[in-house]
Amino acid sequence: MKVRPSISRYLIEGDIGMSGKKILLVEDNTDDVLLTLRALQQANILNEVIVARDGQEAADFLTGEGQYDGRDTSDYPVVVLLDLKMPRMGGLDFLRKIRSINALKLLPVVILTSSKEEQDICECYNLGANSYIQKPVDFDQFVQAIRTLGLYWLVLNVGPHGGSEG
Repeated sequence: MKVRPSISRYLIEGDIGMSGKKILLVEDNTDDVLLTLRALQQANILNEVIVARDGQEAADFLTGEGQYDGRDTSDYPVVVLLDLKMPRMGGLDFLRKIRSINALKLLPVVILTSSKEEQDICECYNLGANSYIQKPVDFDQFVQAIRTLGLYWLVLNVGPHGGSEG
């Protein structure tokens, strides 16, 4: 794993993903960020991972505001991996915000959380989440979930912002 100059960008070396496709990981817990990056590496997924520590930072990244002022906002990640419980702006508020922006309405968002609350699941789908994955506790199961997620969203799925064409 190579760490890029910005502390929030990582390049995972592997062979499943396509290097031009970015993943936006929205997660406030450093241990969970490292666990997810390690799982991506173990799953042999090759993609740049941009890490936002809460929904506000992720929204700013996608809209080119705040610390990301001037960023090319046409360069979308292929998928957003979103935790729910975060400071400043949580996952549900992030979903509400991006789904209210025309350019981001169709951006694939996968909820990756430890919550198995039926209310969270229903609300995420009602707000436009594309998938809801409860993080397995076992690391090997988590790696398999990440491998399957990567295969689908990075290779098989054709999305509105780049899809499988890279």
